[in-house]
Amino acid sequence: MPKEKASAGDHALPVLEKTPTGIPGVDEITLGGLPKGRPTLVCGNAGCGKTLFAMEFLVRGITRFGEPGVFVAFEEREQELATNVASLGFDLNDLVTKEKLVLDHVRVERSEIEEAGEYDLEGLFIRLGYAIDSIGAKRVVLDSLETIFSGLLDTAILRSELRRLFSWMREKGVTAVVTAERSNDSPNLTRYGIEEFVADCVILLDNRVTEQVSTRRLRVVKYRGSAHGANEYPFLISEHGISVLPITSLNLSHPVSEERVPSGVPHLDAMLEGEGYFRGSSILVSGTAGTGKSSLAASFARAACERGERCLYFAYEESPEQIIRNMRSIGIDLRPYMERGLLMIRAARPTLFGMEMHLLSIHETVSRFKPESVVLDPITGFLTVSAAAEVKAMISRLLDYLKGNRITAFFTSLASRERGNARVETSETEMSSLIDTWILLSNMEQNGERNRTLYILKSRGMAHSNQVREFILSDAGIQLEDVYVGPGTVLTGSARRVQAELDRRETEAAEQEAERRRRELERQRAELQTQIDSLRNELQDREEDIERLYSQRELLTDMEEDRRADLARMRGADPDRE
Repeated sequence: MPKEKASAGDHALPVLEKTPTGIPGVDEITLGGLPKGRPTLVCGNAGCGKTLFAMEFLVRGITRFGEPGVFVAFEEREQELATNVASLGFDLNDLVTKEKLVLDHVRVERSEIEEAGEYDLEGLFIRLGYAIDSIGAKRVVLDSLETIFSGLLDTAILRSELRRLFSWMREKGVTAVVTAERSNDSPNLTRYGIEEFVADCVILLDNRVTEQVSTRRLRVVKYRGSAHGANEYPFLISEHGISVLPITSLNLSHPVSEERVPSGVPHLDAMLEGEGYFRGSSILVSGTAGTGKSSLAASFARAACERGERCLYFAYEESPEQIIRNMRSIGIDLRPYMERGLLMIRAARPTLFGMEMHLLSIHETVSRFKPESVVLDPITGFLTVSAAAEVKAMISRLLDYLKGNRITAFFTSLASRERGNARVETSETEMSSLIDTWILLSNMEQNGERNRTLYILKSRGMAHSNQVREFILSDAGIQLEDVYVGPGTVLTGSARRVQAELDRRETEAAEQEAERRRRELERQRAELQTQIDSLRNELQDREEDIERLYSQRELLTDMEEDRRADLARMRGADPDRE
């Protein structure tokens, strides 16, 4: 029965009960899983993964949700099924022993079927009902449906028995998955064109080949009583089973961070407010061949590992060993980080998969490794597989996924369009508008040599340098040097060094001239000081002479007074009366 879901008003809206499949991505697309207690039809052509989908639905139900299941096969025997899915980590024999799973093979021979008006599936109902009751099964799989009716030509009987089968499973209250081959000769999804109308949910699996590249896709054709994702979704079959990425459900609601992470090049960090990139942001380094894109990517990966963080490196042009060897030549040794489990390098040619399969492979690897940083080097390799618009769509979906998990994304892109030394401010994949920080590398040809330059075209949310810097790779690592900007020209390489040497000599000569003038000034100051000291001494001598004259006058005056006093006493007269 439908559950009730409270609404914003006084009324309650019924919500269809669902059974989660446990298959990554499927429950998101179906908004919770398959309709509970109802049959679901899974159809598709050969090799698209119908049986695996059905088996994973059962095994995940047992191991994750504690719901026993019954698998009825009309083509493969029990041991064949167990062997086929063992590589995925599914131990069917163990589940059977624990009475959590029933595997039953029903042999149907067309020659043994007597077509008559009284033909029915009563025997199957009894056999299936016993299996369900024996373990209390909640989930049932019938694989594959058309085998049961391969000997029936009467459409009326076929339609009647199909409806009766689906109704019987509804009455049993089991959530059923029924597989069927897709029809290639009629507009119907299946061979008989009846199952799709009787089933409550129909899932179409497809395995198509475009330009020699195979891609599997999933689409929910119908889902009675429930909203669902209606687009085609690529899915991947790996050693972990089926993985579906509901790419169209991604949006721009991802969180943002104020935390900064270093770029791995101190001089580049200085150009980014001295702190580097925002965590969880996206960085694009584009440039022509040989400009140093992979070197910047390796520096970024090393910086992440040095912080004790995990970095996942997807290489599409070089093998891991080649990357390690090449980066060691510029002082970047990545092997210790790989041995410590901090760095994982996944190398593959872009032509290995289609775009959707690459996206799913990246998604699955990120989910398992759980890195803080991801590098894709270079993304332009995907242009050999798909058009630029499809590559941009893939990168857009990948960016949303990485940002939603606060993973810093670092991309390199090969740029082939340059006019002389003029940079064309666009990327080959036309994805520059999606990127938070865009760094452009270029080769400048001048005076018979080519030199690398770097500048930051944009970096959202932070102040950044607008200067062009010379980008130097050496055994000491990556260095950024100031370029020489002269009248109407920019000098790099040996021309910059020659000009820098000329500037140094001019500066040295100017300093020497300034030192000479300083010494001359000191000499003149010393001479003037000597003259001043001489005049001061002469003045002091004159002042002393004047002081002596004053002293002598006072002495004479005193002596005259004494003489007069003595003369008066000798005369016996008062000196004041004279």
